[in-house]
Amino acid sequence: MQIIIEQQVSTLAADAMWRRLRGRLDPVTPAAFLMLDEAELRACGFSRQKAGYGRGLAEAVAEGRLDLDGIHALPDEEAIAELVRIKGIGRWSAEIYLLAALGRPDIWPVDDLALALGAQSLLALPDRPPRATLIAHADPWRPHRSAAARLIWHWYVATRAGLRTVPKPPPEGIDGPDAQRD
Repeated sequence: MQIIIEQQVSTLAADAMWRRLRGRLDPVTPAAFLMLDEAELRACGFSRQKAGYGRGLAEAVAEGRLDLDGIHALPDEEAIAELVRIKGIGRWSAEIYLLAALGRPDIWPVDDLALALGAQSLLALPDRPPRATLIAHADPWRPHRSAAARLIWHWYVATRAGLRTVPKPPPEGIDGPDAQRD
């Protein structure tokens, strides 16, 4: 449910919505979520679409159409395929679930905006890297791309908060700090 809340909104907005929902439901369970009416969901910050996605997820889990324990046992791509059958859960949501909730070690959520912007900053690229570039760049990190994603997210947050500075490529003709010396 938290990942559905986080879709296409800022982290601050998502955190506020999750806190409001947790203020009404603790713990957040499918049955409890389904008892909330539209006004209560709106008070938590849910749009009509997000409320529908949340209800769909809660119903799928409550009715056994989505077996979260079973997903835990599936290989990554099969788990993603199971999750995306639920309306409102796309590949990004499924990948974030595998990475954050299940702790899968080799998930690379290439469609994540913060990941792309963090990679752009970290690699000192002039533009946000396209999907293909992000996929190719992360290939050598297999089977630990989840760790790389987390590090890049932390980098992104730190640079936005002014805690880190963006690296600049060395001027032309000057070797970087890792250059071999004769």
